[in-house]
Parts: sequence; structure tokens; C-alpha cells
Amino acid sequence: MKSWKEIAIPHKDVLEGTLMQSEFAADISAVHSGKATAEYQDAASFYERTFITEGMRLLLTQVAQRLAGQGGEPVIQLQTAFGGGKTHTLLAVYHLACRKCAISDLAGIPALIDQAKLMDPPQATVAVLDGTNIGPAQPRRHGDVTVNTLWGELAWQLGQSEGYALVREADQSGTSPGKEVLRSLIAAAAPCVILVDELVAYIRQFGPGEKLTGGTYDSNLSFVQALTEAVKLVPNAILLASLPESEIEVGHRGAEALRAMEKTFGRVQALWKPVATEEAFEIVRRRLFEPVRDEKTRDAVCRAFADTYVAEGAALPGETREARYYERLVQAYPIHPEVFDRLYEDWSTLDSFQRTRGVLKLMAKVIFRLWKDDNKDLMIMPGSLPLYDSGCRSEFTSHLSGGWDPVVEKDIDGERAETTELEAKEPRFGQMNAARRVARSIFLGSAPSSVNTNSGNRGLDRARILLGSVQPGQTSSVYSDALNRLADLLHYMNASGDKGQDTTRFWFDTRANLRREMNDRRSRFEEPQVRAKIAEAVKSGFGPASMFDGVHVFTPHADIPDDSALRLVALPPDRWFSKEEARLAEDAVLEIVRTHGTTPRHRANRLMFIAVDSNIAERLRQSARTVLAWASIIKDIENGTLNVDLNQKRQAEQELRSAEGVLPRTAREAYCWLLVPHQETPDGKPLVEAFKVPTGGASAGAEIERICADNELVIASWSAVHLRQLLRDFYWTHDKAVAAKTVWDDVQKYLYLPRLKDREVLGRTVKTGAGSRDFFGVAYGRSDDVYEGFSLGAGDPQFDDTVLLIEPHAAKAYEEAQLKPEPTPIPGEPPVPSTGSTGGSTPPTAPAPTAPPSQPTTPVKSAGPSAFFASAEIPAATAKMHLMQLADEIIANLVADPNAQVRVTLEISAHFEGGAQETTKRSISENATALKLKSAGWE
Repeated sequence: MKSWKEIAIPHKDVLEGTLMQSEFAADISAVHSGKATAEYQDAASFYERTFITEGMRLLLTQVAQRLAGQGGEPVIQLQTAFGGGKTHTLLAVYHLACRKCAISDLAGIPALIDQAKLMDPPQATVAVLDGTNIGPAQPRRHGDVTVNTLWGELAWQLGQSEGYALVREADQSGTSPGKEVLRSLIAAAAPCVILVDELVAYIRQFGPGEKLTGGTYDSNLSFVQALTEAVKLVPNAILLASLPESEIEVGHRGAEALRAMEKTFGRVQALWKPVATEEAFEIVRRRLFEPVRDEKTRDAVCRAFADTYVAEGAALPGETREARYYERLVQAYPIHPEVFDRLYEDWSTLDSFQRTRGVLKLMAKVIFRLWKDDNKDLMIMPGSLPLYDSGCRSEFTSHLSGGWDPVVEKDIDGERAETTELEAKEPRFGQMNAARRVARSIFLGSAPSSVNTNSGNRGLDRARILLGSVQPGQTSSVYSDALNRLADLLHYMNASGDKGQDTTRFWFDTRANLRREMNDRRSRFEEPQVRAKIAEAVKSGFGPASMFDGVHVFTPHADIPDDSALRLVALPPDRWFSKEEARLAEDAVLEIVRTHGTTPRHRANRLMFIAVDSNIAERLRQSARTVLAWASIIKDIENGTLNVDLNQKRQAEQELRSAEGVLPRTAREAYCWLLVPHQETPDGKPLVEAFKVPTGGASAGAEIERICADNELVIASWSAVHLRQLLRDFYWTHDKAVAAKTVWDDVQKYLYLPRLKDREVLGRTVKTGAGSRDFFGVAYGRSDDVYEGFSLGAGDPQFDDTVLLIEPHAAKAYEEAQLKPEPTPIPGEPPVPSTGSTGGSTPPTAPAPTAPPSQPTTPVKSAGPSAFFASAEIPAATAKMHLMQLADEIIANLVADPNAQVRVTLEISAHFEGGAQETTKRSISENATALKLKSAGWE
């Protein structure tokens, strides 16, 4: 589809930027004196650019009928808001009555005359009384005649010297002529038209009781009343007067004059309001643009907008889905109807904003800048407004209270605006200028409410903002996301209620919202406060269903118990992790698994860790600072140390609730790395393996539990096959029996062994394996190669500290040895005498066997070594590591031998050159007493 620039071409003066404000102001005195610009002075040019509204059509018909003597209202008052087209309507009547060219040259007039069933209406005498062109204390010269008053001026314009002669005395005395004198004057000049503009501006200049050359306040009101009565008496004369609608527009003194004149005109007037809001579309289009020649392409663009609005459904206002909205689009093209709605419904409520003239002037600057910047929008929308241009911005802000320039530059539009920065960071916003379009739409619809604070609901709802931003081919969701981001980002943007609701209204104000105060406070909090707030959020991510016996968030390694419980440790934010740079987090993990305060950690295989992602760590800190800042603001508001209005208090409360909801989600997103210490072999180097924890779906504890189960990081159900393999690899190589307790102790200690969820896992596995002959035999003790409570394949052991697990082949051999029958007698040896008796006789005694020949004795196989001794010189600086190695590699293996009785003696000696410090002596003595050392002393 083509952009508006390719279909609608602005007038030359708009393109060149030469359309001045004065050219928008129709000046009837300038036209009457022949000094106006061609577009107003020439009747044909004037009607070519004038859209004849329904009200103007009826009015011109009345004028034509009245001049032709065929009825019509004698007195017509034109009363509209500031800039509502009153003077423009008087000019339309002026050119019709003067008839300085043929009616056929006046665009729209021939059809109007035909509809009124009139022949060519007569040319009329026209008198113009312009209150801004005549001064009550400044007589006017017409040749040799000096005119002082309004009635003198009227008489001269209608009848020159002869007409002035009728009111000469009244003009010189400053008293109003009678109704009959005025009737005679008007009748002599008929058919005639009397046009009165800005009359209030003239009369309000008379002070109370003050008499000027133009008469008095009362004499002028009397003249107006007499004039209206006189015109009524002349059938082919008509009076048109424009009165402002707002008392504020005319000032305090003028308000009194306005009320008086409304009563005067109210007796005989017909009230007309020339311009309807919908008709303003065509007025502006004709004045600013050439006629659209490619209507088919224009209609296609408007149809695309209408189809988009239907497709978006409830995301946009309901009226956009009605068939008549397409007609509004066509009628307003190339300016979107929403621009007109906001200008005529919101901006026109401002006292300084003129309904027609103000819109023309403003839109002329907008169009000029968009054309120069090669704007590609399909229509000129609220989101298209070039507020980055100082000229356009000033045109808007000139009607508002002071302080709007920094608001626009900081939050809405321009190179330094937050919206521009957001679009640079977020490509999906940047490619559609989504942030700036949303901010411009909000500004257009909400800025007037900063002046009219009693205008009801402030701001625009989400649907209206999206209507001012979305174009065909785009989706409203992107703009909605941009709106949400801006609501959390901008300093001068306010929102009522929950920002996520469709009924929420958004607006800009010159007073910074509390976000700036929050930003100032956010940097004041110390790191311990921030870490404590983050810790709360991290803890909330692990519910009671977590598989861990304990979750330790930012806990010093000395305070993490060294016991059999399975524990998850959350590393602090400054120990972040990334695949590219894992050193910080891995070093922290290895430090904790090695040490428990000042002592070595013995159960390193009971710890797992979570770490923050390096890309989210700073955002997490800022989220915590935001919560702290809003909480401090609420506290100060309640204490009375921070004075805010009710809306700002609600905003602070809402922002705190929102920030408190964001922090746990950010913490969940940030702590997405599960770090697991492990060791490939007993001699290998400890390593750290990382697993990414999904941040959506279930809770963090549930996701970590799933990862542990899928990757067998934590074993909750163990097969006897795996236990047998473990025993073969690490235990049955030295001894064919090992205590189950030893296995449990070791899987807690060593990173190369499986990580069991708890002791019960091993107990269940032992019980399962004991029921089969394939895995291991079971006994409750061993003494001199005799297994106490031995069983193989039929055991149901109670898992305790005495249970032994016996290698299956050794268990079978032991079982066979236990079941071996008594040895049979060797032939040639005497039988064992019977201890019983048979009959009463005793059998004979057999001869004693002779001794066998002497044989060499076989030497008895000597037993193994009966003792082991060792001593080591241990460097004091690395004593902790060497002692751990001795305990693991030497002492543990000695204790594993059931025949061993192991005694370990540690000798410590320290020498101090110059003597030991008192603090060292006291600390060592106290610790020696607490550890119950056999001997300890100082020399």
C-alpha cells in the first residue's frame, strides 16, 4: 500500500512552510477593504477551499431567500467555541451577497441555489462592523465626514453621505438612534446585509459610566437592540452577528457585555452553529491538501485499516469495528479520525485553542515536517506526530501550562528521549517506532487534561492508545508490550490502577511521577541490604516439596553444616556464572566443598549449588533496589516526611506491589544454573558441571529435582546391580567384605562416588540385594574369619552400623565351607572305639599300630607383617590438605582391615622467636581444652 505522501499532496504553501498563522485568521475587515490575501479576497478562490457544511448550507440558503424577499430569518447569531469558523461563515455570506463574480464561479453555490428553488439572488449592499477594527475612542474619517460611533459607521457604509445624514446628530452626541431611523436607513440600502463580527470586543472597552467618542456602554447596547428590531422590519435585509461561546474568551468585562448581547439577540435571533465535528475533516483537508485524484488507492488504504481493526477485535475501541468507521477514515483521509477526535474533543476544551484555526495551524506544521522527513505512514496518526521537531512541539505546548518541553524531550520524542533509547535496545520496538508512537498517542490524548484537571477521567485507555499507533500489517501486541515497558520506565507518565488491565488509563504530566524519586533512592542502598532482599526472593522459589533437606542462600561456608543432609547452596550474585567465564562461580563451589570454616569439609558430596546468570545479575540487583526504594517511599508517605497527592500515593502502592511481584520472577530467571561438583576418578581433579535450569513452568525446586533425576545427579532409587559394581570397583579389591556404613560414609565424602538422596536409599538397596544370591552376602559381624549372622540370598537385613556386604563368590565359598560333611575314615587306621556296649562281653583289644617311618616336616607358612609404623613431616602452611590426605589414604585403609588395631598420635611443636603473642596463646589454649588434647602446654 502507498503512504499518504503518495496519494494526498499538500497545497504549495503548506509544503513550503509559508502558511502563516495570520493567514489562518479570516479577517472580514481586510476583505471588505480589499487588503486580504487572495485566498480570502477572491470569491472564487475562497469557495474553492471552503467546504460548505450542513450548517453553512442552511445559512446561505436563508441569506439568499431573505435577499430575494422570499422569507428567511432577519437576524442570525453565529455562536461557536473559539476558532469555530464564525468569521469564515461571515465571509461566505459576504462573497455571496457582494457578487463580484458570477454565481457559477462559486464552488458549491449553484447547487445550493437550485436546492433552494431560487433564481439568481440579487446583489446586495454589505456593511461590515468589526469590533476589532473600530475603536470607541478613535473617530474614523470618510472624506470630509468624521464618524464616531458604530451607528455612524453603519450609516456611512449603507448610504454614504445621505445615509450618515440620518444619524449625524446621534453620532455626534453618542446616543443611539431610534428604531425608526435605522429602519429608514436600512430600507434605503436594501437589499442589504449587515455583518457584525467581534462586537463584544468593542463594547467591553467602555468602563462603567464612562463616555467616549463612540458613546457609552448603555448607548451601544441600545443601538444593538434597535438595530435588530429595525432589520426585522425590512423584508430584504438581514443581520448576521458572531458572538463567542466562552466567557473566558472575552475576559471579565467582556463577559458582562456578552450576557447582555445574548439577551438582546435572543429576542429575534436564529441561532446557528456552523461547523460540526465530522465536517471539520473536510474543512481541514480542503485547506491543507489538493483534491485526492487516486480515490481507488485511498479507499484501499482505508479498507486495510478497517480490516485491521476488525481483526484486532477487543484490543481496539468498539466503534472501529462498525461499518461507518470506514466512512470516517475515507472522509478524514489522509489524517486519521483519531487525530481529529483528540483535537476537537480534548484540545478544543483549552481556552487558547481555536477549533478550526488552531487545528489548521497545528496540522500545517505537522504535515510540513512529515513531508520534509519523508514519513512513510499510511495515514497521519497520533503516533505520527513529529514532536521531535521544536516547531511542532511548540505549537502543541503553547496551549498548555509551562514545563512541557522537558517532558517531551525526556520521555516522549527526540534523540535523548527514553523512548528512542528503548527502541535502540529492543529491535522489535525499533523497527516500528513502537515506543515513540505509543508515547505520542498518549501525549495527544492526555496533555490537555493537565490544564483541565476537572475534566473527569484523565488520560487514555489502552485500546485508544493502540488505535493511535497500529497500522495495517502490524499487530497491537507489540505496541501493548511497548506501553507496558514505558509505564515502568518513564518519569512523567502516570497510570491509574494496575498497568496490566485494559481499563487502566495512561497520561503524561509536567510533574514527575514518583519514579524519579524511586530512581534517586535506588542507588542509596548498601550491598548487604540488596543481597538480603534478593535472598528472600530466591528462598521463595523453593517450596516445601523441594528434594533438599536444606537450602542455604548466600550462607558463609562455615555456616553450611557438614552433615549427611542433602543441601542446595545459592551462591551470591557477585559469584555469577556464564559458559564463557565460569571461574567466579566454580572457585566459590570448590572452596565450599573443601572447607567448613577453618576445618576441612568431610561430606563434600552432599552439596549442590545454584548460581546467577551473568547477563541477569545486574537486572536482579536493580529489581531488589526497586523494591527497597518503593518500600522506603511508602514508609515516608505514611510517616508524613514525603508529601504527595492521593493519586501519587496510590501509584507508589501499586508500584511497590508490582516490584514485589517482579523480583521473585527475576530471581527465578536469574538463578538458572545448577552447579554440581564431581570427580572422574579418585585421583582426578575436582570439577564443576553446569546444567541450565528452565525458568518457565514448575517451581525452581521441582525443575532442579527433575534435572537431578534425569542426569542421575542425585539417586533416589538405586539398583543392587549398581551397588555391587561400586563394591567391586572400590571395596572388594582389598577385602571381600565391607561395612555398609563405610559405603554410606564414603558416598557422602567422595565426589567420584554416587550422590544418594539419603541413607534410606542405600538401606533399601541393601535389603533388595540381600534377597538374591547374585549381588552380595550379608553378615552382622566378623570374628576370626567367621561371619556372624551370615546369609546369602535369604537375608532381610536391618541396615545398621554392623551390616557387612560380602563379595558374592566369597560368600558362596564361605557358605559351601559351612555346609561341608564330616571326613570319612582312612583305610588301615583303627576304627574309633565305640562308647556303647553289646551283649555283656568286651571285644578284644586290637594290637597297637607301629609307628610310621620318620618323615621330614613341612614348614608352616609364616603370617603377614604384624605392625605398621609411619611418621611424616607436614608443612604447617598446608597442614589441612596433608592431614586430609593422610586420613583418606592411610588411616582409612588401616581401619578397613578387621584385624587392625589402629592408634594415631599427632605431635605438634611450635617455636616462636621473640615469644608468642598473648592472643595466640589464649586462643590455642582454649581450643586445646575444647578438643581434649592428651597433652598441651607452653614453655
